[in-house]
Amino acid sequence: MKKQAETKSPQAYVVTGPTSGIGRATALSLAKHGTVVLVGRDRAKLDEVRELIAHKGQQAVCVECDLSDPASARRAGVEIAGLHLPIVGLVNNAGIMPLRAMKNARGWDLAFATNHLGPFALTETLVPHLPDGATVVFVVSAVEDPGRKPAVAAGFRGGRFVSVEASVRGEWKPGGSEKPGYDAYATSKQAIHASALAFAREAPRLRFNVVEPGLNPTTGLGRDAPAFVRFLIPLLVPLFVPFVKILSTPKRAARVITEAVMNASGGTAVYYDQDGQPMVGSELVRDPMFQDRVVSETRAFLSTTTAASINSDAHQYV
Repeated sequence: MKKQAETKSPQAYVVTGPTSGIGRATALSLAKHGTVVLVGRDRAKLDEVRELIAHKGQQAVCVECDLSDPASARRAGVEIAGLHLPIVGLVNNAGIMPLRAMKNARGWDLAFATNHLGPFALTETLVPHLPDGATVVFVVSAVEDPGRKPAVAAGFRGGRFVSVEASVRGEWKPGGSEKPGYDAYATSKQAIHASALAFAREAPRLRFNVVEPGLNPTTGLGRDAPAFVRFLIPLLVPLFVPFVKILSTPKRAARVITEAVMNASGGTAVYYDQDGQPMVGSELVRDPMFQDRVVSETRAFLSTTTAASINSDAHQYV
């Protein structure tokens, strides 16, 4: 009996995008504290991380989900709730930054669907099943702020939000970036950031916080670099991290995210930088009226485009 009590995990944590980069490092970190629910598209890669966690004597379960499809995100949420695990933390980490305009299977802008609609749908599905005091963390990006100098220097022009429906079509306010994909990424991150702050006001029994993980060239941001550069990046970036404030690594970002999840005495609606210190987002993302507008439009869009699919699939788990 004593052995069984020792192996039973008292808490559980959900991590999206756990098969690489920041998500993988975060999953491995949180596995030290309880069962981790690994949420992603690739079952083989999910199983690989699960087996790695199990090899360390820890516990993880896998849930397949395509976050570019809100209906899939809702189905995953229902499946996770059906596991009846004591979930005290949800980390919305999965994201994508296409370097060109791309569409998902529904014909929606891929970045906006993956970075905003999917995490939004998953979170709203899981919130009723989270105990008081649970923490929801969204991995966001400071490039949503048009006044962020490093982002501007890199070619970003901040979020270019027109409306949720316009964003789904891949339409942004004029005057944006010259680089394809940048407006989609910045706008999607701004939308989910604003939603997180609105959620914090709507559900004070929970904690909703956002994390800027810093520039992580060792993750997918470096995938389009020449082969020799991709080889050198993991070796050189850690050497520069202490000297370049915005630089980070997956392990460093995972530490900040883990602390945000585990800090029971922490606040809500906090925006953490890559060092785990509070920072300030753009004027627009901090505007409650903008936050409420994004949430209202997102709910309306999802209710009219995915309701039939969601309701049909949800009955399978009742």
